[in-house]
Order: sequence, then structure tokens, then C-alpha cells
Amino acid sequence: MISGNFLFTKSPSPYASMADVSTLAALSSASFCGQITSISKPIPKIRTIGQSQYRASFSCSLRAPSAAVTMDAGSTKVKVVPAVIVGGGRVGTMLLDMGDGEDFLVKRGESVPLDFDGPILVCTRNDDLEAVLQATPQSRWSADLVFFQNGMLEPWFKSKGLGDPDQVLAYFAVSKLREPPVDGKTDKNPEGLTAAYGKWASAVAERLHAGGLSCKVLDKEAFQKQMLEKLIWISAFMLVGARHPGATVGIVEKEYRSEVSSLIAELAGAAASEKGIVFDEGMEERLCAYSRAVACFPTAVKEFKWRNGWFYSISEKAIAAGKPDPCPLHTAWLKELNVV
Repeated sequence: MISGNFLFTKSPSPYASMADVSTLAALSSASFCGQITSISKPIPKIRTIGQSQYRASFSCSLRAPSAAVTMDAGSTKVKVVPAVIVGGGRVGTMLLDMGDGEDFLVKRGESVPLDFDGPILVCTRNDDLEAVLQATPQSRWSADLVFFQNGMLEPWFKSKGLGDPDQVLAYFAVSKLREPPVDGKTDKNPEGLTAAYGKWASAVAERLHAGGLSCKVLDKEAFQKQMLEKLIWISAFMLVGARHPGATVGIVEKEYRSEVSSLIAELAGAAASEKGIVFDEGMEERLCAYSRAVACFPTAVKEFKWRNGWFYSISEKAIAAGKPDPCPLHTAWLKELNVV
């Protein structure tokens, strides 16, 4: 759920909004490049530490679907569970605005409070997670952290002894700070794609519902499948797009479908074997539908450790054991681009 790189005008914050495909998520392809409709929603009073201003270096205008994010100013607002929100960028600010003014915002250099009950919603880039963890009381690591990051986080969770923490797959778009979010819906999944898992999953879903967004609560197996599908999507479409300079996600889906289809099949096979799971039928169509929904988004191989790097580690492990590379196309194209 999207997203380009950020340029900071002052006080650069490692806790800025996730600038990748995880925050610029699905909406209809016809509306993705339109204009944004307004939303009648007050900005709540918040407790905040520190300040950070930034501007996005990439933007793509959005028009929110009429029923997705608009809200009657006189309607009764759903009570949401107060939360600590780490990261004051687009996603973190959006979550604050969906609250009741009782949330606690943590920015760079500040610590997560020990005595604030409730979930800790982590809305930072993946590479900032180490700093977030160190700023959080260890007693709250396993019980309250909720990760909104895109990509494969399981090896990092394991290395930090986090066990099986709460996660959210964010399929929604926030073009600019405090602009209305657009729900993650495609022509294959009109019900929305955003999903939450874990102890605080229902509280996260209620917060997003209060803001007019969809969110489903999944069990571990269902969530893992969807997480891996999104990982396959970002790894495949970004890599194919990088081979064709200037190609957006939509161009990859339309003009290089055979390349991305082959890569999706290869990565899906490797992931299924590695995790011992069976994906639901129709993955390629679902991922291509998502690409049509975010057709304006540019492509680039980024955050290698958290994305393509996981598949490359599977290849390295197989080769070291004297077995064939399960992802030969993926490996060849990474080398072609001098990524590995």
C-alpha cells in the first residue's frame, strides 16, 4: 500500500513516510492520475515531539473514489484505540488524523514512551527499523509493535528476537502530507487489499475504517501468502522496469508482460518452496491488476536487502549446496544491472 524518494528542506528525519510502493497503493487506473477530491475531516490535536518538513520529489495526482475516503462532517466518528505512532510523514500523519486526538507521535531522536498503553504503529522506512527498535522500551517489543513496512521482514524479526510481531500490508495511496488517502482497490480485488495481522490487527482495521479505508484482518497463513505476493510484485515489476529505463509500472504491465510474467512465475516457485506454502491461483492476474492501478508509479531496484535480496539469498543457498539456481532469470537480470 507506494512514494518516490524524498528531499528534505530541513531536519531530515529517518522516520519520514515510507517512500516506496508500500505507501502508494492501489486505486483504479482511470483515477490514479486524476485530481484529488476534498475530504471534510478535522485535524486532531496531537502530542508530538520534534518537527520535520519535507517535500516529495515524485508525485502523481490522485482522485479518491467517491465512496472511499469522503466522510460526512456530521457523521458519528468511530472510537479508535489510542496509539503511539512512529514516523511523522504521510502515512504516520494520516493515521494521526484518523485518531481521536489521543495519539502520541514520535519523531527522530525521541523515545517511545513506556507508560502509553496501546499499539505502536511503526511507519518508517525499512532501513530505519533498527533505530526505532532502540528507541522503544524492550518490554514492548513483542507485545505492541505493529510494522507497516513493505518487503520481507521475517529474517530481521528473527535476528532481533521479535518472534511473530504484528504487521500491516498497506495498500493505500497518500500523495502528499495530509491529502486524502486513496483506498487499495483493483479490478480483481474491489473489496480492497490492505490487511492486518496480530494482536492489534482489529484496532488497526478500526482506525483505517474510521478514515474511510478498507482493511481485513487475516490469520498468519493468509497474511504470509499476501505478504509474499506483494514481495513478488515489487521485486518483479521493479526489476523488469529497471531493465527498460523510463518504464513505469503500467508500461511494464502493458509492454513487457511476457518478461514480468516469467519472473513472477520464477519468484513464486522459489517462495513457495522456501516457505512450504501453496499460493492461490491467479497470482499473475492479481499482480497485473495492481500494476494497472498504480500505472503512473516509476520503477527502480531499491531496498535490495528487503526485496530482491531475499530471493537472491535463496539462489545463493541453492548454488552453495550444488543445486541449480531456482531463480536464474532473476539472478541474470540483477547481474545485468550490476545490482549483484
